[in-house]
Amino acid sequence: MVTALADNEVGRLVEDLMLTGGLDTSHVRWVPYDGIGRSVRNGLNFTERGFGVRGAIGASDRGNTAISQMQPEDVDWDALFGSGVRWLHTGGIFAALSESAADVAEAAMSAAQRHGTVVSYDLNYRPSLWQGIGGVERAQEVNRRLARYVDVMIGNEEDFTASLGFEVEGVDENLTDLDTGAFRAMIGRAAEDFPNFQVIATTLRGVHTATVNDWGAIAWSRTQGFAEATHRPRLEILDRVGGGDSFASGLAYGLMELDTIQEAVEYGAAHGALAMTTPGDTSTASLAEVAKLAGGGSARVQR
Repeated sequence: MVTALADNEVGRLVEDLMLTGGLDTSHVRWVPYDGIGRSVRNGLNFTERGFGVRGAIGASDRGNTAISQMQPEDVDWDALFGSGVRWLHTGGIFAALSESAADVAEAAMSAAQRHGTVVSYDLNYRPSLWQGIGGVERAQEVNRRLARYVDVMIGNEEDFTASLGFEVEGVDENLTDLDTGAFRAMIGRAAEDFPNFQVIATTLRGVHTATVNDWGAIAWSRTQGFAEATHRPRLEILDRVGGGDSFASGLAYGLMELDTIQEAVEYGAAHGALAMTTPGDTSTASLAEVAKLAGGGSARVQR
């Protein structure tokens, strides 16, 4: 992990959370803090998780953050990826934080590509992050530029349209009827336009209420073709935040450690489903729990 944090109490708390998760923090870049955040600060994300007919609302408080002020030359990318890094993951939220953020992402992704590191990218389109810097047109410009470095492209129902310009035919604006055939056709077009994509994956979420969602996923591999995860209709949601990120991490685990694209997308979908049963955006599910659900396990009590 490479990140920039303001050297304050919040920054140290973030480092503690990284250490708790077993992450190497030697590449954290600390930025002097002025005591109030006039020049640099750490970002916040506020979410009202919703219930029933009241949909979830997210508010990103990311202005002036340390990570948004990174420059491409702040990290020796060739030294980093030359040390044997297996996987780089980034995405559209980081790329939208500032004018320099996309350049930082491009520097990291191009270096990773040179050293044979797998590059995954979660499109993660957030209208509020792009609205003051060019809107959807700017989002597509940036994301299509970065997409040429990507091996594993990930998104949800909206992302591929808003971020890359690929329309999903036959899907209504409320995303209540998600036809996997339409998404397969869209993925085929994306694979043609970007021959560097080795895997493309998308989550499928049909929203009945804030607390009841249909949940599934499909993935495509250039060598193995399409795979569809177990569909979970009317999944009960405690807190939907983090479902997409947990899908991405479960998919990455499957691609690195398992044999097939079918197993990888099952692990991704299962991890995302489990993440939405706990508060907050950080999954607390164990590998054993993910493996159990991915293999068809039930919610029967464990004693």
